[in-house]
Amino acid sequence: MKRVTVLGATGSVGSSTLDLIERNADAFEVVALTANSDVEKLAAAAIRTRARYAVVADQNCLHDLQDRLAGTGVEALGGVDAVCDIARMGADWTMAAIVGTAGLKPVMAALEGGGTVALANKESLVSAGEVMMAAARAHGATLLPVDSEHNAVFQCLDRTAPKGVRRIILTASGGPFRTMPKDAMRAITPAQAVAHPNWSMGAKISVDSATMMNKGLELIEAFHLFPVAAEQLAVLVHAQSVVHSMVEYVDGSVLAQLGTPDMRTPIAFALAWPERMETPCAPLDLAAVGRLDFENPDLDRFPALALALEALKAGGARPAILNAANEVAVAAFLAGQIGFLEIAAISADTLAGYDPAAPDTLDAVLAIDEEARRHAVERVKDCVA
Repeated sequence: MKRVTVLGATGSVGSSTLDLIERNADAFEVVALTANSDVEKLAAAAIRTRARYAVVADQNCLHDLQDRLAGTGVEALGGVDAVCDIARMGADWTMAAIVGTAGLKPVMAALEGGGTVALANKESLVSAGEVMMAAARAHGATLLPVDSEHNAVFQCLDRTAPKGVRRIILTASGGPFRTMPKDAMRAITPAQAVAHPNWSMGAKISVDSATMMNKGLELIEAFHLFPVAAEQLAVLVHAQSVVHSMVEYVDGSVLAQLGTPDMRTPIAFALAWPERMETPCAPLDLAAVGRLDFENPDLDRFPALALALEALKAGGARPAILNAANEVAVAAFLAGQIGFLEIAAISADTLAGYDPAAPDTLDAVLAIDEEARRHAVERVKDCVA
């Protein structure tokens, strides 16, 4: 049996992972599940899967978790350090699905455990790519991408012959505002922005998709995951979300991975790798799809993508600053404090006002993240005023 730990077990990706594990219970032993503060959902999942440990990052929620797990045989733990200790225990396979910068230390701990880490926390490679990849090499950890786009590339890429690759092409749905005039985008509400036309995702990721920041951050991830230069990475808008990404080779061949838009497909690939496993995902009916459409992204309508491309080329601390500023701006937008177009504007202003040296440790990354957030928060205050 494969020993598995799920970091961020109550979120969208964590719940999809548990769905697959529970459908194949004989193949997996659940070591630990973690959550931030959703005690009810965490306890229920730990009991169902017979997990050895359930860990809540918010120490204030530990007593409630202990009460819910009393007499079940599941040990309850609390605090951020406990999450990292569990991640470092050395499960065969760890799903890293904690959203945001809060996931950086647990991801690093999982890499230090030396097992296979299925990465759904994009901030790990966006903010700390060089540091994380160095840790993976040092501890012999295997890093498997779970984002549908990077997982698609992983399936199509011939890693034995990287010189044969001309381009990696990430596809983007374009979100719900792909054809909306830019002036009309000023009035976009949080409810509209989180209503993704194809994917079921959390609020923050849905907003990132709507601004196309998500695709920009994925380009930065891809740079660290795959053996290509920044100029070999490209984005195509593909509204149907059937082709999840492509690899173009120097001989003109283009390999693509296709499937219905269901996160359980890439999760299952990572969970069973190097084998494959059945999923409940609907089979792809190309006759029903009928046609596949592609277009280049509009960088004027979606300046967040342009910011990410610039951060990728500049390297150093720029991606970490961009990620931190975007998180602050998206949170402010969801809280009704700023408008939709101000998300990219705040990110741009933060990049313009803060330019530290490149970080070489995780602590340095976190310090840059903290300072970038401070700059972004001040910029949000200007908007509110």
